[in-house]
Amino acid sequence: MSLVNIPRLDLLQYTEGNSEQQQQFVQDIGKAFNETGFVTIANHGLSQLLIDELYQVVKEFFELPEAVKRKYEYPELAGQRGYTSKGKEKAKDANTPDLKEFWQRGQTIVGEDYSKADFPDNIIVEELPRFNAVTAEVYKRLEDAGRNLLKAIASYLDLEETYFEKFVINGNSILRAIHYFPIENPDNISPDAVRAGAHEDINLITLLIGASADGLEVLTKDGSWFPIKAKGEDIVVNVGDMLQRLTNNKLKSTTHRVVNPPRELMQTSRYSVPFFLHPKASMSLASLDSCISEEHPKKYQDYTAGQYLDERLREIGLKM
Repeated sequence: MSLVNIPRLDLLQYTEGNSEQQQQFVQDIGKAFNETGFVTIANHGLSQLLIDELYQVVKEFFELPEAVKRKYEYPELAGQRGYTSKGKEKAKDANTPDLKEFWQRGQTIVGEDYSKADFPDNIIVEELPRFNAVTAEVYKRLEDAGRNLLKAIASYLDLEETYFEKFVINGNSILRAIHYFPIENPDNISPDAVRAGAHEDINLITLLIGASADGLEVLTKDGSWFPIKAKGEDIVVNVGDMLQRLTNNKLKSTTHRVVNPPRELMQTSRYSVPFFLHPKASMSLASLDSCISEEHPKKYQDYTAGQYLDERLREIGLKM
């Protein structure tokens, strides 16, 4: 198995450090995103108390009766708000749906006019008031952390530090709470059924709050799978396809998956809460001129973020 550079970085080094510390952070995150597309981040703004309560309310939601959860499922929203039941989402090019169910919370627009078609209201769970409050708080804190990380990324790319701000403030970001449900009868599932098939994320960057169990793996350059383990209080951050397109592959959107647990643990649940930081639909993903050269010719046609998201939602089965 190859060695993988997944450094543990301290976000306070960038947000509160001196210029030398900030520059070191910029170079460290740029190097990791150039090589593997993954880092772990400490001091991201979420307390352990908040993380613990998040996982508690997420568990409580998924333990609700199936009929209660289903009343919060709106297929016309393509999984972008509320509940998405088992068997709906699959990895791009996969034949078998992932072994999961999930909940999504989206942006609450502040200070701008917007269309409900683009930003539907978030779905409120009547039975669990703390679920609504805690997921709203986590969304805001991860969005703030993500904006700071994008400032560091912009600096690494020799852009203005605030380059991404106009695209991600009131952007199309999503907080997803995932339940990888117990596999009661392992012999009865499809041989290729896994908790999350090998995939790349769609967005700019993903911020993942730990997980309740192991299983996340990243594909290395030599084609082997490397397990990602973060300290309980850290978050894992990875590059998404939108940032890869924008940088013409300078920053890597790395393939990753969530494997099934050992047979003796298959009847247990796994919970995971990623935050997918998306820009506004109007943002151009045309590759930056600074990332195109004779050695690195332009690889992608010009898309907007909205066009790309729409295409990918259809490919993974959430949109018809």
